[in-house]
Amino acid sequence: MYQYNEWFRSFHTVARTGSFALAAEYLSVGRPTVSEQVGALEEKFAVELFHRDGRRFELSPVGRQLFAITQGLFEQEEQAVQVFTSLGQQKKETLRLGAVSPAVAMNIIYSFMQCNPEIELETSFNTERATLERLINLDSDAAILAHCNFDPRLETQLYRKYPIVAVVRDDHPWAKLGEVSIRQISGERLVLRESQSRTRQRLEAYCLPLGVPLNCVMQLNSREAITHAIMQNIGIGFVSAVEYVELPGTCAISFIDEPLHIEYYLCCLRIFRQRPLIEKLFKGASAE
Repeated sequence: MYQYNEWFRSFHTVARTGSFALAAEYLSVGRPTVSEQVGALEEKFAVELFHRDGRRFELSPVGRQLFAITQGLFEQEEQAVQVFTSLGQQKKETLRLGAVSPAVAMNIIYSFMQCNPEIELETSFNTERATLERLINLDSDAAILAHCNFDPRLETQLYRKYPIVAVVRDDHPWAKLGEVSIRQISGERLVLRESQSRTRQRLEAYCLPLGVPLNCVMQLNSREAITHAIMQNIGIGFVSAVEYVELPGTCAISFIDEPLHIEYYLCCLRIFRQRPLIEKLFKGASAE
């Protein structure tokens, strides 16, 4: 029965993470071990637990029935272990939070630290892609991302929604207006982030159906660089309102049409959603 327990555990972890590699990482074993144990389970009982198509796979009907059983078996075991782990723990617990922007994350960071002074919060700020990679690779426990097509392995919760504003030099004609129509972007010289930037993607998705062309004269990979380009009169840029820093010589311009906005989500791997520290983070974000 012990052997079956190990086989069931490997199957359960693959089904839960959606990845043999991630399951191996979670179980601290080699990927071949996970594959062998799942294969042994299928061979022993002459069943197919996963429908495989190259590197992609999904649970078979039998696999779904088994997963419903193993969820109760192993998730209760994990919760029991977490209770004992937290009892009498001497060193400070640590939660690692990644985010695409300090400005977006600062509210939740401050709130979490105020409510949980006994927990050490480690933060890292990177691009959307790098932040997501750190989360998938287990280098972060949770992350704040601005994305719409999430990996099915993630548990997500809407955190904040902010308008996107244009940033111009204070001698630009828009500076006297304070707000403009999205259609007035046509003909303007634009300084944009790289194509993977969620802000840029939202701008392009909004302007395309309106027939508003985007005249990108420079592409840069940081908000600071874009701000310097704006101050040098190279063009106008775009940021979410929370990220705009009012520097001398620049001003933010709102759009009077249907507001152009960007959504930020609090995310973690589904397999870790019930961990006490992550539960505190998600509950705190909901309460804000």
